[in-house]
Amino acid sequence: MIFVGIDWAEHHHDVCVLDREGRVLATTRIPDGVGGLAALHAVLADHADDPASVVAGIETDRGLLVSALVAAGYQVVGVNPLAASRYRERHTTSGAKSDPGDARVLADLVRTDRHHHRPVAGDSPTVEAVKVLARAHQALVWTRQRQVNQLRNALREYYPGALGAFGTDLASPDAVAVLAAAPTPTQGRALGVADLTKLLRAAGRQRNLAVRASQVRQALAAPQLAAPPVVAAAYGQVTAALVGVIAELTQQVTALEDDLTRAFEEHPDAEILRSLPGLGVVLGARVLAEFGDDPTRYGHPKARKAYAGTAPVTRASGTRQVVLARTARNKRLADACYRWAFSALSRSPGARAYYDQQRARGATHHQALRALANRLVGILHGCLRHRTSYDERKAWSHRTRPAAA
Repeated sequence: MIFVGIDWAEHHHDVCVLDREGRVLATTRIPDGVGGLAALHAVLADHADDPASVVAGIETDRGLLVSALVAAGYQVVGVNPLAASRYRERHTTSGAKSDPGDARVLADLVRTDRHHHRPVAGDSPTVEAVKVLARAHQALVWTRQRQVNQLRNALREYYPGALGAFGTDLASPDAVAVLAAAPTPTQGRALGVADLTKLLRAAGRQRNLAVRASQVRQALAAPQLAAPPVVAAAYGQVTAALVGVIAELTQQVTALEDDLTRAFEEHPDAEILRSLPGLGVVLGARVLAEFGDDPTRYGHPKARKAYAGTAPVTRASGTRQVVLARTARNKRLADACYRWAFSALSRSPGARAYYDQQRARGATHHQALRALANRLVGILHGCLRHRTSYDERKAWSHRTRPAAA
């Protein structure tokens, strides 16, 4: 068996090959792409006859290079960059760092400590496609929210009436339509109820048109502090630009969500995930994408909970013991699980009762939601393992069963 460390970079990769005793068998630098991969295969073929006897460590778990290594039959271990940094500090105190040196560190890490790290999962192409779409969709949602925050900050400086009309819902079709037509306070006061009704109808509103138009008219026409006209005009140009960006982002988010829905529903695990309370298409797709679908990746519910970041971390020393939230985690998955738990409160009596029990014990709202998310991840693990849909009674009966006399 040989051990390979690959220090990944954008244009080239440094490689170090060690034997069982830690002796250096080869070092090289390969270019990114097909030619570099062929050169790597040639180097490894000089020292190993069977691809299964090659263990490679690399500081990423995705990308074309990783996929090619897995397809070649190598055992690939994705090492967290923070773990690699700490491992480097075990062997040097000078602070020296180089790409070839990092490759050597990674090779030595998988030689001695690979049992502490997770092999790259063998996820299906279907779930990889869901991951690409889910992450892109979430990134666009976050980008739109950043634009909304900029718009809100701008309106606070010169157009408080618009904030009174739409509050924090500045990405709504109503707000986008009105602010696109009237990006300054003067233009807003000039809009009548009939004008607003027409704008709201064109934006897609069908109910309470007259009432909503009157509410918006009242807010826009209310007395408010005014910026100098030239400043208000400049801010109006900023608002018009931001509104245009928000409108386009909303259109692309909707289109990408349709693509994500189709990709998610094609996966065989979709029906199981959708059966759990609080998991709709978007959240279900995010959970599936981040967990993956390799059936051998999580041997125990605790492994899945730890990866999700919902399992707490205990720090104990002597008589002192502290239980903390896990900070080293997949942040996208942790965010999805948190939202999942919140959504489940109104859809599952068992989830609601579990949350209330946590609060009764003194947990804060966020702590109780993390505990509920941890429980839901365990339930999901059981459903996927046994290939069964969620059952409310089975999921929570052990917590409501009366104590034996």
